[in-house]
Order: sequence, then structure tokens, then C-alpha cells
Amino acid sequence: MIQYLLFDTSKLLNIREITKRIGNFFKLPIQLFYSISYPELALLRRYGDNRFENIRFAIGSYTFNVTTQTLSFGDKETELSLFEAKILERLATNIGKTVDASELMIAVWLRDEQSNRNSIHGYIHKLRRALRHDPSISIINQRGFGYILVIRN
Repeated sequence: MIQYLLFDTSKLLNIREITKRIGNFFKLPIQLFYSISYPELALLRRYGDNRFENIRFAIGSYTFNVTTQTLSFGDKETELSLFEAKILERLATNIGKTVDASELMIAVWLRDEQSNRNSIHGYIHKLRRALRHDPSISIINQRGFGYILVIRN
């Protein structure tokens, strides 16, 4: 089953029906979009498209490309999973600061559940392994709080 992120409702519902269904939330005309599924979005993000901005972070000796979900070290390039990329993006935007574990879970799964906490630990382990070539980088677990991405000089 494919879930749609943006969908073309012009053939299904008219503006009046849409407005009625959402309780008159919108006062202005609603702009309708071309349909794109999550798998299509993932392919566009992975292999690039000029509709997406190319976002990169310098993490020690690594370059993390959020758009293509790749981590580069010298001439080596490692592809990260979507969840790993979301977690690393959140940690990279808050270098040196504690990122709450529930914030990471909401960023990845859109909910905070106990079963997701064990998954977070697994993805952090994979990120630590991916970042192992630069000894100045570490992801530290602050028990009961969250994680910190630390880069030592």
C-alpha cells in the first residue's frame, strides 16, 4: 500500500467540499499539488532532483549530505538509511548539545513509544560505526536524557 504525501484532489473533490471537510480552516483558495508517493520521494531524495535543496553538514572529517542520505569520508561514501539520516541530521544541527531521545523518536517515527527507544539505540550504534574512522567524533549517551554529538579538536 502506498501512502501519499501530497495528492491531487482536483478530480476527487472540489474546493467547497474540501473546505467543508476541514471545518472552514482555510480562508484562501487551496493550492492543489501533483501526487507523489513516499517511495517516489525517497528515490528523488536519494538520487537528487532540483526540487530539493542540497543540504550538507561538516562533521569532523566527514561530510553528511542530508538530501542524498550519504556520509562521505575522503573518497569513501556510505549510504545511510532514512532513519539513520534523520537521527544524524538532528544530532548535527545540535552539535555539542543534548538532543532528547523523545525528540529523536518523534523526528523518526512521529511518536514516542518504549519500543522505539530500543530501535534508537540500534540506529545510534550503526551511526557510531559509520563515524568510526574519525576518532575526534563521538555520540555520547546521556542516560535518561538523550544523545550528544561531540567533536573534539
